Amino acid sequence: MKIMSVVGARPQFVKLAPMARALAARCTHLVVHTGQHYDPALSTVFFDELEIPRPDDHLDIGSASHGAQTGRMLEELEAVMTRRRPDAVLVYGDTNSTLAATLAAVKLGIPVAHLEAGLRSFDRSMPEEHNRVVTDHAADLLLAPTAEAVSHLAREGLAGRTRLVGDVMTDVLLRVRDQVAAAEEARPETLLRHGIEGGYVLATLHRPANTDDPVRLAEVLDGVATAATPGAPVLLLAHPRLRDRARAAGVALERPGVVVAPPVGYQELVRLLGGADGVVTDSGGLQKEAFLLRRPCVTVRSETEWPETVDLHWNELVGERPWSIGARLAALGCDETDDEPYGDGHAADRAADAVLGLALSRR
Repeated sequence: MKIMSVVGARPQFVKLAPMARALAARCTHLVVHTGQHYDPALSTVFFDELEIPRPDDHLDIGSASHGAQTGRMLEELEAVMTRRRPDAVLVYGDTNSTLAATLAAVKLGIPVAHLEAGLRSFDRSMPEEHNRVVTDHAADLLLAPTAEAVSHLAREGLAGRTRLVGDVMTDVLLRVRDQVAAAEEARPETLLRHGIEGGYVLATLHRPANTDDPVRLAEVLDGVATAATPGAPVLLLAHPRLRDRARAAGVALERPGVVVAPPVGYQELVRLLGGADGVVTDSGGLQKEAFLLRRPCVTVRSETEWPETVDLHWNELVGERPWSIGARLAALGCDETDDEPYGDGHAADRAADAVLGLALSRR
């Protein structure tokens, strides 16, 4: 039996790691990398650190407009699927890679399983939201990470295709957290390289809503700087997209109290996150990871796919008021909780069982 995983972006590489382990020895597992993220810091390092099998096919699509990028992926993925003939295709989230793989597979009559199904921000201006909704309605098996996601799918008439499995990124985070703790290594290399000796706030920004308009970008960066305190700077891990947009707009990333650094691998990210005083981000994944490691987080968006982080008072949305970032981060209540809305660390095993069952049912 052949299961084909299609990935293309950093969060998908992280999710691939536990799925590859769960599928190993149970099937022929083919990995296709679309090349949507092609910078080594956002791609190769994750395969190395997380011990993910090297892609069987690398499409090298690269960056382009949404339509052009998705169209190129669709054409290339159709050819790969025709040649490889998988029994099922597994897609990993909300990217153009997921949408293109889903369309290619369903047109060829290959069953599709969608990992991280049912997430909704309800912001239809986000490309990710279009991709999620279309993929969920086209896929054959919807692997939901949370009870909230299951509810969304039921309201859309998709309950019969839905399985609650938990969040596979939780599997990875807990595993890497334990590895990092066992290693008892010195202070993270990023902190040493940039001379950060005390506390710090960890920050990331990459979404078009925050980066594509120069006025908005400058406003958000000014707001990020308000999270710095004496002796505790903001460590901004600058995604290539952020650097490109800032350069094109003539907006300086550097602000008083802000240290700008390149992206890091996943183990280093977990180490940095675990030691941070707080987090500022517009990333869906980092919001959740901050909650799992019990780090207060302010999200520079007006909506979230992970409402549990807000409901449990570990995350606040400040998309409409970025100038308040520092004040809101300092004021977060962060209630102690034993709730596990994202699962128990064994989501990948349940997801693998469901995907293999889908493939067998269609043979």
